[in-house]
Amino acid sequence: NQTSPVEFLLLGMGNTPTFQIPLFLLSLFIYLATVSGNILIVVLVVSEKRLHTPMYAFLGTLSSLEIWYSSTILPRLLASFLTGDRTISAHGCIAQFYFFSSLGATECYLLGAMSCDRYLAICQPLLYASLMTWKVCLQLVAVSWVMGNLVSITVTTFLSQMNFCGPKTIDHFFCDFNPLVDHSCSDTSVLTVVSFTVSFLSIIFPFFFTLVSYVCIIAAILRIPSSVGRQKAFSTCSSHLIVVTIFYVTLLIDYLMPRTAPLRQLNKVFSFFYTILTPLVNPLIYSLRNREVMDALRRAL
Repeated sequence: NQTSPVEFLLLGMGNTPTFQIPLFLLSLFIYLATVSGNILIVVLVVSEKRLHTPMYAFLGTLSSLEIWYSSTILPRLLASFLTGDRTISAHGCIAQFYFFSSLGATECYLLGAMSCDRYLAICQPLLYASLMTWKVCLQLVAVSWVMGNLVSITVTTFLSQMNFCGPKTIDHFFCDFNPLVDHSCSDTSVLTVVSFTVSFLSIIFPFFFTLVSYVCIIAAILRIPSSVGRQKAFSTCSSHLIVVTIFYVTLLIDYLMPRTAPLRQLNKVFSFFYTILTPLVNPLIYSLRNREVMDALRRAL
């Protein structure tokens, strides 16, 4: 559209030349550690027969998703640190938003599926093998990917029809929904309704589903008479609970925080947590707090 800018300028983390090289090295380390750690988890889940269970199938899928999730943001950020070119084409910006939002929504659904798996394992242990079969596991994984893509396609389709005007600068380090809507000079009432509906389906609904699952899990654990039994039961879901807490707390704070100028830098900080740091710490949490994964890693080494 002739009224829309051909490209945007992502302000990123700021325009301080002295910090560009340190930020580049830090981002490069985070990206390499994220990719290496998650690839290691995927390789262990595929190669180790003892990990061929639905729980670790979910974990391998989550790790592969995290690789793509961080790859939608960090390579572009690394290039801007290295070259100083922070411009991105309008089509590239929309494409980045599509991949980021689809992978983020898929992760929400996948975390919900993993909480369902833990609920069955702890609250219905005698029926777990018959309820959580490989067919059910693969269906939940497939539904997570399909729903994540559907909700992202819906929002991206409406967003791509908007006319953008005003300043070309986006005060963020990637093309997120709110910064793009702020630059729209079209009527955004329909887009607002669509985005609210999609946010409910892809973020709020999986969050409450996960929350209810863990309320039931904790209630079942507290009913176990022995402390050893409670500790063993809690250890099977503690890693997933930590990952869910980090991801949803930072995500919800970022999207519910008022979009005012004084809080804009704080928005970036919370975005940095759930988009970059969460994929980094996931393999550490699952490997350090999971005896079977550590045993598989020792055998592989």
